[in-house]
Amino acid sequence: MDHYSQQSLAWKMVLPAVGLIGLLVIYPILFNGYLSFFDVQLNGTKHFVGLVNYQTLLGDHNFYHSIGVSTLYLIGSVAGTTLLGLAVALLLNEPFYGRSLVRMLILLPYFAPVISVVFGWQFIFDPVNGIYNHIVVDILHWSTMRYNLIGDPQSALAVVILFDIWKHFPIAYLLLLARLQSIPKSLYEAAAIDGCNAWYRFIHVTLPQLRFVLATVVLLRMIWNLNRFEDVFLLAPNVQTLPIFTYYHAFTGIIDQGLAASVSMLQLLVLTGLIWLYVKKILKW
Repeated sequence: MDHYSQQSLAWKMVLPAVGLIGLLVIYPILFNGYLSFFDVQLNGTKHFVGLVNYQTLLGDHNFYHSIGVSTLYLIGSVAGTTLLGLAVALLLNEPFYGRSLVRMLILLPYFAPVISVVFGWQFIFDPVNGIYNHIVVDILHWSTMRYNLIGDPQSALAVVILFDIWKHFPIAYLLLLARLQSIPKSLYEAAAIDGCNAWYRFIHVTLPQLRFVLATVVLLRMIWNLNRFEDVFLLAPNVQTLPIFTYYHAFTGIIDQGLAASVSMLQLLVLTGLIWLYVKKILKW
């Protein structure tokens, strides 16, 4: 097969995937950008307004509040997921009886259906019959009042962060454990011969070897969680992160899909920056 035939075959194999990406990803992004310059009525009619949606958005204190909530959610969930995943990976990298079973059970929260585990967490924090209030009030007597932690937006954010850490730390654990198992044992043996204790070996041997994977986990979790909608909305819709702020403007109350589209475009800019950082600094393309 000559060079021209190889190129022709390559394009024929790639074009269906390119077409699907264009249809399912690129077209919605372009159409969303187009909508952000219009005042979109409920009946579907559009009136060009230019940059008015962006000006309105940048003057809306609720928008800045959602940015603050999203920032706290990102910091708490990404840091918690990474640290817990690292701790569990370090523990399960050591041999002990039943390790294979524990490794399998650790993955269950990640693969469990979101809707089912959300209902479980809502029951745990139910102010009347929930396990949390039963332990705190009836058993430990730390309080005389039952609190609706999910009903209060401030405490609901903490619950959402805890839920995200519990639900998604297995993927961080899995990536870190795979890297831990590939670290040469000779590095630890050389450090032990030099008289290094366990903490020194962790700081100067383990962490440098995990640097690439840790950076990957942090950046990917930031990208995923900035778009996270279903977990937060199902568990605590009063926690108004950017995706939920966009949803409320697009589909509830005074429907303003042009303004919601402008939120999405600003969010896309942040995501593009994070993706660029991941590709250039982590993958080093």
